[in-house]
Amino acid sequence: MSSQSSDISFDGLQHILETSMASIGLTSLPKYSPRVGPKHRRPGSRSSFHRTASSDTDYVDGDAIVPSCDAWLDNSKTMSYTGGSASAEDVSVKVEKEKEAWTTFKNEILRIAHTLRLKGWRRIPLGSGEAMAVERLSGALTNAVYVVTPPAGIPQLEGRKPPTKVLLRVYGPQVEHLIDRENELQVLQRLARKKIGPRLLGTFKNGRFEQFFNAITLTPLNLREPETSRQIAKRMRELHEGIEVLLHERENGASVWKNWDQWLDNVGRITSFLDKELDNTPEGERRNSAAHAWKANGYVCGVPWEQFKDVVMKYRAYLNGCYKDKRALKDRLVFAHNDTQYGNILRIRPDDEKSPLLQPANKHKQLVVIDFEYAGPNTAGHEFANHFTEWMYNYHDPVAPFACHADRYPTLEEQKRFIRAYVDHRPQFPLASSTPRMTPVDSGAASGAATPSLQPTASSSSIVDFMLDARYPGGDWGAVEKAREEQIDQQVRELIDEARLWQPANSAQWIAWGIVQAKVPGLDGNPADEEPGADEFDYLSYAQDRAMFFWGDCVQLGLVKLEDLPEGLQAKIKLVKY
Repeated sequence: MSSQSSDISFDGLQHILETSMASIGLTSLPKYSPRVGPKHRRPGSRSSFHRTASSDTDYVDGDAIVPSCDAWLDNSKTMSYTGGSASAEDVSVKVEKEKEAWTTFKNEILRIAHTLRLKGWRRIPLGSGEAMAVERLSGALTNAVYVVTPPAGIPQLEGRKPPTKVLLRVYGPQVEHLIDRENELQVLQRLARKKIGPRLLGTFKNGRFEQFFNAITLTPLNLREPETSRQIAKRMRELHEGIEVLLHERENGASVWKNWDQWLDNVGRITSFLDKELDNTPEGERRNSAAHAWKANGYVCGVPWEQFKDVVMKYRAYLNGCYKDKRALKDRLVFAHNDTQYGNILRIRPDDEKSPLLQPANKHKQLVVIDFEYAGPNTAGHEFANHFTEWMYNYHDPVAPFACHADRYPTLEEQKRFIRAYVDHRPQFPLASSTPRMTPVDSGAASGAATPSLQPTASSSSIVDFMLDARYPGGDWGAVEKAREEQIDQQVRELIDEARLWQPANSAQWIAWGIVQAKVPGLDGNPADEEPGADEFDYLSYAQDRAMFFWGDCVQLGLVKLEDLPEGLQAKIKLVKY
């Protein structure tokens, strides 16, 4: 155990002992004073700035300073290809042009790596990018992601490690309408302090370099594996309790609605344009091209934009009514990832057979969650809703990677298994001493039924928990265990209900996301007759299919009646048996 871990453990024990001694009348306890070293500075200590002897990285008070530059990386000429190997043979003029495009791209990557002083990369001469390997990874929906491997045969320097592989992320063209990059970088710094996710190595105008993990990405089927599902739940709990929700974040409320509000005008503008396009297209001409494939299924949101927006507003009011007041909702926010699809979860492949990650107790830590672009405060129920809906997708499907398969939604038993693992898990660095809990209140919600209201559970981190005979004279261990099981079962049921409650909010956000991401023919200077590339994701069909799931949830929550929906929409909505 490291000295830092020991200090944290003793600090936690100190707090438990002090709380427990006070409860039985003792007012003082000998203090444990951790060693004060570079990682344990007293409040008045002076900030230090240093660079390690074998690194190009600067630090202030233990936080890495992430270098940035104003460079712009143009990857447009390489987007049609999935890789750029270091040795390509000239087969035709087309191949020669493709090779030239990749060589230019690689040299630009190397130039930016030099500018950012990525560790070890300045030992690679400028202009030698052709010897590098750059592989584009599939499955990323917001950005273009590449693995960049340095050339072989770089001379070894005593005391210096050679440059290592890095992950290159080039932001998508529509992302500036969706993501606050400054906030995202601040989030990544907070995560780095807890060693959560990949380290940020450097940023430039339209992208960044990140730590590369020797790992494999999960698949859709992996999400359904019982043990993998439990491991994801544990990692989710560690994130929720490991990163504190800042005061201004809590006051701003759930980020799912913050996103919706920020995107609303742009979504309305685009969708209104699409609605007019549909209305002006004769029925028989709605299947004439891939770019307009969505027209075959009617309005992108299932109904005209204004009608869809009104239902979202009605649902939002219903959701708020399920909580005692605004403060009760804000108090239940956790720091959430908000995009735990299979492609954002990696399984580390340890290089050392003696790695601690191979120990049974640490097996869940082999999982690393990446892509925190949409991270922010939300309820635990919203995080579960997002993850459960991702079970329905396969973004690598060769026919319809945009499709939402409602029959793949986790069963009730699979939901219970996941949330039970979440509730049972006790992270090593909890910031909150409460477990998400919901209790019914008499609320005038739209459905008329008792609806859940989140309340914090009292802390269980007291030493009295280990003195069970103080509460159950005679050592009635069976009663203790039964009470504990009943409490956990209740928490699991309530969190399942909360996930269902927040599911339409999650769907509304991703519908809006798909619409903003889409390259709409005839809008914003896009050619009216331009066809999408062979491997280009169909964002409009994604939004349209997800809208069918949204309407199914609204029907089941009693917010709309099935018979009140347009006849064509009634036949297409996606219903899940919860």
